[in-house]
Amino acid sequence: MWRNNRRSIQKGLTALLAIILVFTVATGCGKKTEAPNAAATGKPGEVLVTYKDGGNVTREEFDKFLNVNMFFYKQYAQFKDDPAFQQDMMKQLVTFKILSARADDKAKTEADKQSKEQLEQIKTFLNAQEGGMDKLLKDANLTAKDVEDFVHRSVLAIVSEESKVTDKDIKDVYDGKLAQDKNAYDFATVSHILIGTTDPTTGKESRTKEDALKRAKEVQDKLNKGGDFVALAKEYSEDPGSKDNGGKYENVNISQWVPEFKKAALELPVGKISDPVETSYGYHVMKVESRKTKTFDEVKEELKAEAAETKVYDFVDKELPTLIEKNNLPQPKAPEQAPAEAPKADAPKTETK
Repeated sequence: MWRNNRRSIQKGLTALLAIILVFTVATGCGKKTEAPNAAATGKPGEVLVTYKDGGNVTREEFDKFLNVNMFFYKQYAQFKDDPAFQQDMMKQLVTFKILSARADDKAKTEADKQSKEQLEQIKTFLNAQEGGMDKLLKDANLTAKDVEDFVHRSVLAIVSEESKVTDKDIKDVYDGKLAQDKNAYDFATVSHILIGTTDPTTGKESRTKEDALKRAKEVQDKLNKGGDFVALAKEYSEDPGSKDNGGKYENVNISQWVPEFKKAALELPVGKISDPVETSYGYHVMKVESRKTKTFDEVKEELKAEAAETKVYDFVDKELPTLIEKNNLPQPKAPEQAPAEAPKADAPKTETK
């Protein structure tokens, strides 16, 4: 709770869906408008979009794609009749269709492997929900094959782009992150005990700052006298994300933490019990157990996917518009412009010689 807010989704939905979510946000999905019900009606075989090399998207295919997305992201349902949302989702579908069709045999083999892994994780997650996977799919008017096709095509498109990523592409991502945040690759294992000032469930004040600081100093004193950090964290800490783990966060990117906690994690001597560190959540008694900066080679593989995402965005922005031949989906209304003001009379001019 004391980390910076970051977009995240249920881990059980896998990294694939995280990539898809990044894609939809980047292309504009989720921007609700006050558009009326703009969903076109037509037969399942009606062709909505055609693109070069004989590709097309039918009404049935598009509706199924929307349904699978709304199955994973319930919030999308409120936008399903918005023309802007439909256009963005169509961009995603056509992008994944074209990029997956361009995949070579090596990418296909790798995508088959990754798809199976992703699907197993998704099945495990869904079967843990009330009713299980079969009921959830039935309620959403979907089949297991619909989800399998969705996952496989999406993975294949991403893997195909990853196969084209060069070391230079990855280094550009690496350098870009470093330019934005000099600590982008600093990692630490930190144990802490949080004495909070607010109730995490209600947001109301649970104790004054003075009382929290006093209690934090008591904890610090116990630790300095040889108290067991794990036991004291379980007894005193009010951070639900770490107290049961003895207050420990292991090998975490320091930049995820709020500024005051991040500063302490960077500057505290390793192994030393800190004075109480104040953040918006209260007071933390901290101990940095290890700290290191990861090299380019250590983060290279994880940055590869981000470099591939950049290629996908470039495709959407630059190449995709040149490939679309026909688009029968409703178009978003242009924003209304304020009436132009009447022209003002020119001020009298004075000639100079």
